[in-house]
Amino acid sequence: MKKFRNIAIALLIFFTAIVLFLGLYYNINMAKVSEDSTLKEITIEEGSIDSIANTLKENNLIKNITIFKVYLRLTNKTNLKAGIYNFSENMGVKKIVTLLEKGSNINPDEITITFKEGINIRTVAKLIANNTDNTFDDVINKIKDTSYINSLIDEYWFLTEDIKNENIYYPLEGYLYPNTYRFNSREVSIEDVFKKMLDETDRKLSKYRNALEGDNLSIHQLITLASIVELEGAKADDRKAVAGVFYNRLNSTSYPTLGSDATTYYASKIDDWSYSLTSKELNDCTNMYNTRCSSNTGLPIGPICNPSIESIEATINPESHEYYFFVADCQGKVYLTKNSIEHEEIIDKLRKDNNWCA
Repeated sequence: MKKFRNIAIALLIFFTAIVLFLGLYYNINMAKVSEDSTLKEITIEEGSIDSIANTLKENNLIKNITIFKVYLRLTNKTNLKAGIYNFSENMGVKKIVTLLEKGSNINPDEITITFKEGINIRTVAKLIANNTDNTFDDVINKIKDTSYINSLIDEYWFLTEDIKNENIYYPLEGYLYPNTYRFNSREVSIEDVFKKMLDETDRKLSKYRNALEGDNLSIHQLITLASIVELEGAKADDRKAVAGVFYNRLNSTSYPTLGSDATTYYASKIDDWSYSLTSKELNDCTNMYNTRCSSNTGLPIGPICNPSIESIEATINPESHEYYFFVADCQGKVYLTKNSIEHEEIIDKLRKDNNWCA
């Protein structure tokens, strides 16, 4: 009797060990293949569970084909949909199957356009023309469509009548938020592209709305100044200091002009800053963007690029100091000075040190 009991105990231990081993083996093979979160674009064709399992294994997304199929049987998950998916090795079987049940949300015709911070409307138009079925001229003409601009002013609180000034090159300059956007296809309309960008501007600016609407400067003036700070601020950390310089000049009788080269390049519609501005361009006082001209005091007529939220924040909350000049070296370090003599001394030193890249 004792012998049979020992055999029974031995069998129980044996089968328990097998169950534990199988459970451990199952869980190990259900887990993620690795910690790599890099997305892989995988096409799941119409076909059997075997073909789906093989595709996933070939792309190192599951550890074991058999365990994958066992999980599907145990959970009765058989309605897996064909399509294009983004999977990563750190998802594991359960998450991958969940996504396969929901179906692909990837549109093979989808396009992505990245609009970098500090680019102007001309560059925006080129990017749209290069990535969609619209032409450069289509974009520019849409921006200059008065009826269209009026409809946008009615829709967005931050667009004001200021942008309709006849001397402004492009009414939407400064208001198309730079970011990466996805669109359904190359057939996307210009209106849809702008709507997505303006909606993002709305989202970014909304938390500053009280500050923007209550400031001494109008919203249009703040965005204009932010666009200059964007191009003149060598590094993000220096933008508040640079904004402070411009505010000091706006409030000064000794330095009534902003003296920004960036505005003069924009005034001449020159996007290549390696080009040396001529005396005629620097002193063209008829152009209301040119802040280097002695008679053009205050801000230019409108923004000169589409600024980042960091530059807008710097303009809303500038650094308070007593500097009226700044210059950056070849590494982007900014030097603030109180007068033109100090400013020229810094420039001379940078030149002697081969650290002058303007």
